[in-house]
Amino acid sequence: MTTTTSGPSALRGAVGTARTRIEGREKVTGAARYAGEIPFADLAHGWLVLSTVTRGRILDVETAPVLAMPGVLTVLHHGNAPRLTTDYVGMLGTPPDPTCAVFQNDRVPFAGWPVALVVAETPEEAREAAEALVVTYDSEPHDTALHPDHPGAYPAAGHMPAETEKGDLEAQLAASAFVVDAEYTTPEEQHSMMEPHAATARWEGGRLEVVDSNQGAGWVQGELATMFSLDASSVRVRSEHIGGGFGSKGLRAHQVSAVMAATALQRPVRVVLTRRQTFSLGGYRSPTTQRVRLGAASDGRLLALEHRSLNQTSTVYEFVEPSAGVARVLYDADAHRTANHVVRLDVPSPTWMRAPGEAPGSFAIEAALDELAERGGIDPIELRLRNEPEVGPVSGLPFAGNNLAACFREGARRFGWADRDPRPGIRREGRWLLGTGTAAASFGAGAAPSTALVTAEADGSFTVRITAADIGTGARTALTLIAADALETAPEQVRVRIGDSDFGPAMIAGGSMGTRSWAWAVTAAAAELRERLAMTTSIPPEGITVRSDTTEALGALARKERHSFGAQFAEVAVDTATGEIRVRRMLGVFAAGRIVNPLTARNQLVGGMTWGISMALHEEAVRDRNTGGHYAPDLAGYHVATHADTPAIEVDWVDDHDPEDPVGIKGVGEIGIVGAAAAVANAVWHATGVRHRDLPIRPDRVLAATGPLPAGGAVNA
Repeated sequence: MTTTTSGPSALRGAVGTARTRIEGREKVTGAARYAGEIPFADLAHGWLVLSTVTRGRILDVETAPVLAMPGVLTVLHHGNAPRLTTDYVGMLGTPPDPTCAVFQNDRVPFAGWPVALVVAETPEEAREAAEALVVTYDSEPHDTALHPDHPGAYPAAGHMPAETEKGDLEAQLAASAFVVDAEYTTPEEQHSMMEPHAATARWEGGRLEVVDSNQGAGWVQGELATMFSLDASSVRVRSEHIGGGFGSKGLRAHQVSAVMAATALQRPVRVVLTRRQTFSLGGYRSPTTQRVRLGAASDGRLLALEHRSLNQTSTVYEFVEPSAGVARVLYDADAHRTANHVVRLDVPSPTWMRAPGEAPGSFAIEAALDELAERGGIDPIELRLRNEPEVGPVSGLPFAGNNLAACFREGARRFGWADRDPRPGIRREGRWLLGTGTAAASFGAGAAPSTALVTAEADGSFTVRITAADIGTGARTALTLIAADALETAPEQVRVRIGDSDFGPAMIAGGSMGTRSWAWAVTAAAAELRERLAMTTSIPPEGITVRSDTTEALGALARKERHSFGAQFAEVAVDTATGEIRVRRMLGVFAAGRIVNPLTARNQLVGGMTWGISMALHEEAVRDRNTGGHYAPDLAGYHVATHADTPAIEVDWVDDHDPEDPVGIKGVGEIGIVGAAAAVANAVWHATGVRHRDLPIRPDRVLAATGPLPAGGAVNA
């Protein structure tokens, strides 16, 4: 029997209920159109030509033969492209990557650098002409190899201090009862989201319009306006549906080149990156080399902690993968030192990738903690709980809530951790050695100023407008539920419009800050609208619109350490005869603030944990040192976890409330991947007795490292 509830009680409590995506049906039926699918009259198509040398100068671009080919409209390159403004600081606090400011000089700083754009009537004609374009280069010696003792390494800040230090590290290490001193490496990882980068640019009524796939329409609008010396109001960027972003979909070469071509031809031009082109133009997670030194007293209390990380960046742009940052949150010690260093190489620029810094950094620090627990004869969970900091280890600020211990206790209960035999290489099932591992997770819970518009419509419904981006997270649905509760109405009475820079400035979809920032703005606008509706006498109260701006409210928030936390658990089976590793089960328990939509939140957390499996066992983009280019830059050569590699992954969360935070949302987009790879790697050690400090743990590495277990001890590899 089904009952229907009406009245005020039915109009509250949308937040916290599992709801399918509002646009889900449109997406699975193909009705939802992505940036590369939206039709335009008189549309031309651009195809980027990328350099075939690693470093040098362009001597000649032979355009005449290509311009004579069928359908070719123009060829843009450094000799005829418009000059761009590049000496400015963008939304993320840095100048634009010159890879995006295309065709400004004859320099080639890496293989895959954009050297020309061929525009034609059809994509096929553009591609054929682009492949026929002859570019002559003067090649120069290059350096593409990252190694820990590279003489060009230097400390770099990025979005956090480059180095932090307190206490006498060497003295505390000498005083420690047991010590770990180890190096950990993670490889280059590629974004490879399902939807490639695509943008269409056109001039309409003296205004530039860009239809794009991005993580922040206002972000791209501001960058394009500055770069092309336009007033921001004369640029509109729309991005309704995005097939994955993960940090890659900001300003890229395809948007800028499309605007150049649309300006030159005075007709719409679309540029779509191929899968192979995204490997050099879409950004990636830099490989890292990390050294961790830990020293503990006999009771497991940390006396010394050092976490140093080195990543590569391009010679034209500095990007820091702040892997040492996670140690500044999770663990304190009497002597505490962290450092993020970079080295400039003749390679493409890295960029933000899901949990930048935390994902590779958590592998190193959590694997090292596992080694420390082994050497001290302490349970890995107990060791972590004994070293839970009371305040921020570096900042000294109080935590606005740290429920890591609750995550570990609940996770241990559900995973059956108490029944675990701590000795490695003991459990066997046929040809399989079985092991379990765990790791902690942390990711910042920030918010950025945002604006939102909420309108009361004539039919009693409401329209919310905000320059948010739904990159597959379910943000559109979450904002609908948040607005419904704030307006004290049903979700069916709320329409949320996003992805349009005309709606005003708002936070991008990134850093697990999107939904938190947007929810704050929507809630504030809805509250003011309700007040105004209570005072109005018009029936119906149509045409009332309220605009919010959270800048002042965010500035008044108390300074504290705000983070999501989590505990990761994994069970693996290892066949030492073949090197095969199978993840049998995973459990993640998280303290991630207010969960708006359990259905999509669980999807995000499971997705992050799946990526952690992929990171631990599969993903590795390999460069040819002779050319700087990738081996097999496609999804055939770049391996990711598939359904066959993915077990039933269980996710849950604990209550996590910050009484000083009126929104309470912390974000779940990135915490799921943090610590997941470490949990898998620690489980592999427990299964085999062999410690793998280099990701991914490929079958050949298992075969090379795994041998007969020594009596009563583990083997370190």
